[in-house]
Amino acid sequence: MGTPFIINKMEKTKLIWKNGKLIPWEEATTHVLTHALHYSTGFFEGMRAYDTPNGVAIFRARDHFQRLLDSAKIYKMKVPYSVEELIDANKHVIRENNIGACYIRPMVYYGYGEMGINPRNNPVDAIIAVWPWGPYLGKEGLSKGIRCKVSSWTRIDGSMLPSLSKCVGNYANSILAKQEALDGGYDEAILLNARGVVAEGPGENIFMVKNNQLITPPISDSVLGGITRDSVLQIAKDLGYAFSISSVSRDELYTADELFFTGTAAEVTPIREVDGREIGSGRRGPITEKIQSTYFNAVKGEDPKYSDWLDLVK
Repeated sequence: MGTPFIINKMEKTKLIWKNGKLIPWEEATTHVLTHALHYSTGFFEGMRAYDTPNGVAIFRARDHFQRLLDSAKIYKMKVPYSVEELIDANKHVIRENNIGACYIRPMVYYGYGEMGINPRNNPVDAIIAVWPWGPYLGKEGLSKGIRCKVSSWTRIDGSMLPSLSKCVGNYANSILAKQEALDGGYDEAILLNARGVVAEGPGENIFMVKNNQLITPPISDSVLGGITRDSVLQIAKDLGYAFSISSVSRDELYTADELFFTGTAAEVTPIREVDGREIGSGRRGPITEKIQSTYFNAVKGEDPKYSDWLDLVK
């Protein structure tokens, strides 16, 4: 069935921002009785900074940090930092690490204090780490596309856990789906929701192209409100492509002209096969390629139309 693409391993940097201070990477540790470690009371973001003609720039920083605070708010966590303070901290840690294009992992979580289901008497800790990280699903995946399996695991329903919150606990569901796909010789999974319609990947939103129209599932189908997803919808509009936000059935995936994932880590990754069925021509389709190209031009500061998506570090 083939071998999944090799994923880039973590490459450590010098410093991590934690609770307002920069500390050495090796010292960014936490107590084994930290509340979030036992009860998943943490919230995170996945972000990227890109090299642009004007220097390193963070992609849609305000939107990402606002979503981080919104994730915490859903669970009634009070984060002691504003969006602007987090952006400043993000820029600071990038500068002090003297790093260019990088992946960014902010996280807020209940720290060490008391044990028990109620987290409120524990301190809220905040970290921002940065490191070099290439395409999540491989450079080859960006051009040739990846192979996917529809998971036997169901995407968690919003009535069980809020799907709009990037709570660390939600990703236990993603881990099960990811491991199942890899064990089956695939690169990635696609999860259906409790109604049996397409939701998303373990860490990506999904788009389908059919008859020159883009379709992506609505938030109400237990979908995370992806910032890359939103960016691609804007790009599709600017390019003049018709698009709709509507439910997608499993069999519609099989008969799609094109499929692709979107996400900070995955960026815009084509899907060439689902459950052993070739999608379209079995390679990256023309609409996917055009959107992917426009997206990379935008994040790398090569298209002035999208300059407001970039926050320069210097």
